[in-house]
Amino acid sequence: MMELLKIVILFVVTSHAEMGETGEPTGMWLEEAAAPYYAFIDAGYDVVVASPKGGKTPIDPRSLEAGNQTDATKRFLSDSKARKAFMEAIPLDELSDVEYTAVFLPGGHGPMWDLANNEKLGDILVEAQKQNKPIGAVCHGPAGLLSAKDTDGNWIFADKEMTAFTNSEESAVQLDKVVPFLLETEIVKQGATFSRRTNFTPHVVVDGLLVTGQNPPSSEGTAEEIIRLIQN
Repeated sequence: MMELLKIVILFVVTSHAEMGETGEPTGMWLEEAAAPYYAFIDAGYDVVVASPKGGKTPIDPRSLEAGNQTDATKRFLSDSKARKAFMEAIPLDELSDVEYTAVFLPGGHGPMWDLANNEKLGDILVEAQKQNKPIGAVCHGPAGLLSAKDTDGNWIFADKEMTAFTNSEESAVQLDKVVPFLLETEIVKQGATFSRRTNFTPHVVVDGLLVTGQNPPSSEGTAEEIIRLIQN
């Protein structure tokens, strides 16, 4: 019997732990990693976690507050294997031997600082697009998409429709004056078509092999669309 090839999802997460000049902590938003992680794991896929610096992935403490807990985050917090994967992330510079089927970028505010202009991540995304691999990103994860430029310096997603954490959502959490740029504004500036729904309601946009989710409630739906693309 022919052995089935294992499906591997490459998670690229933030290493950034400080919210600008405020002195407040930030990092990855747990729901945006946990819900997709389990969607992929429960589908029988493997998940490999990488980040700019490698090692421990900072988790935004606000995402650990009771009001932000979900079934997926509770499962994650009691799952030693899952926690280990995110606490021992592979440095992006050491990913050359990793074979992956799709790329997924969870959010949290951290990516606004360290994934939005990351050359190594840009190379990964450009190569993934060339190889027709699905790419997913949720909330502030699409900031990482901004790093993907072709050899002429053009953004490879400029012709796409996508979503991300909106300007109005950023204002609602009172961080619009803290982040280094407004993600919705920058996506439009770079040439993509931006799609939005009411603040903090699920919204997922699929354009070809690119899947983006607007906010934390969109996390699981974004992963489900990646799974659909892989299975098709």
